Amino acid sequence: MDLTTNYMGMKLRNPLIASASPLSARIDAIRQMEDAGSAAIVLHSLFEEQVAHEADELEHYLQYGADRFAESLTYYPDVGEFRLGPEEYLDHIRLAKEAVDIPIIGSLNGISAKGWVAYAAKMQQAGADAVELNVYYLPTDPKLIGAEVEDVYVSILRSVKEQVSIPLAMKLSPYLSATANMLSRLDEAGADGLVLFNRFYQPDVDVDNLAIAPSLLLSQPFESRLAMRWIAIMYGKLHASLVATGGIHSGRDAAKMILVGADVAMMTSAVLKNGTGHFRTVLAELAEVMERKGYESVAQMRGVLSQEHCAEPAAFERANYMKTLASYGKTATLE
Repeated sequence: MDLTTNYMGMKLRNPLIASASPLSARIDAIRQMEDAGSAAIVLHSLFEEQVAHEADELEHYLQYGADRFAESLTYYPDVGEFRLGPEEYLDHIRLAKEAVDIPIIGSLNGISAKGWVAYAAKMQQAGADAVELNVYYLPTDPKLIGAEVEDVYVSILRSVKEQVSIPLAMKLSPYLSATANMLSRLDEAGADGLVLFNRFYQPDVDVDNLAIAPSLLLSQPFESRLAMRWIAIMYGKLHASLVATGGIHSGRDAAKMILVGADVAMMTSAVLKNGTGHFRTVLAELAEVMERKGYESVAQMRGVLSQEHCAEPAAFERANYMKTLASYGKTATLE
């Protein structure tokens, strides 16, 4: 059985990748994930706030709702609280490349288009096989229109493309006004991969202390459906690799993503919950699904249930809404 896949021009031994998480800050954990079957590692993010940058431009974006949302300036940790500084991060890339044989993907997290993007080139020089751009941007200014928000993504992508020759992936927010158009724009601008979707961590309220409290919840399998839908819709329409992330916990979850058209599936929450050896379990489950359904390779399986090939393409659009409600009504019981 052939589990190999192609992600942004890189041939991987299977379609499972470790997404950015605290685990990748440890070389021993990176080795463990490779041994358990992860085909590549996305390192934890280097944040814009850790890099010398144009403070005025950063403030321009952060002032949209400062003191009103969890990702605003007052909720950012102090720079000293981050695990690795910029130069240490580059050293970490070098150490990771020496430690394993699988691709190492650097991760940049920010919102402006200056200063920090230059570190993509430094990541390449340090040996990174690719870079993932995580544009963590939650616009809250009522006067800011969707087109301006989308231009931020495209501008950052183009700025980084000028800096590097290695593949670039864009990790996107699900809160886009026209998702299909945005994915197409990024594809045309040169994105090699599109990672669907970023999970915005939501703040909680500490009623007892009358304070905003950070709250980190691990993903659940049902959350994968949003990415599943858009990958199914966009399969065959783009040059960029399509990547599913968020809610991938089992081999069946990974199989679903491949069936709708994903090149790879990324995992973090399930690995944090079950340990690095969980990659081995998920790969075995994926192979079992493929064998049971008669697929000899991931390539043969990919896109079979995408909108392009699905017998009922409307299932991914509005027509499915009424059908879902109607089917639930038939099974609902009254007291």
